Amino acid sequence: MGSVRKASAWLGLVEDNDERYYDDEYAEGAQTGTGPAWVTDPRMQVAAEAAEETDRRIATVTPDSFRDARAIGELFREGVPVIVNLTTMDPTDAKRVVDFAAGLIFGLRGSIERVATRVFLLSPADTQIVTETAGRPADGFFNQS
Repeated sequence: MGSVRKASAWLGLVEDNDERYYDDEYAEGAQTGTGPAWVTDPRMQVAAEAAEETDRRIATVTPDSFRDARAIGELFREGVPVIVNLTTMDPTDAKRVVDFAAGLIFGLRGSIERVATRVFLLSPADTQIVTETAGRPADGFFNQS
């Protein structure tokens, strides 16, 4: 196929009859949908079922209002660490969610840590948080003495 014809096919001006690069196996795999189907609330993301079996899940929740605090509490009660992103919320509702989260971690003996501005990590009592300074050598990485 000539370069003008390729350009015309790319622009959709002519029909592309060049099927040298068409892969039947790829097209069949795409149609069967062999991959996992993700049907979740876009404000809440939880890891796959395989991670659930080994208790290695972390949930991220971006609440729109205080009504979404229940989802945070349910996940945290199950022992799932929860990252709460409050950047899209009204400041007064965000304060209420933080107060709710503080009561939640106090009642279940967990911990709360600020990850970024208006982003918090709620971790259950049996979860260990490794901070940035915990993995660093005392003298620095490049110190050769």
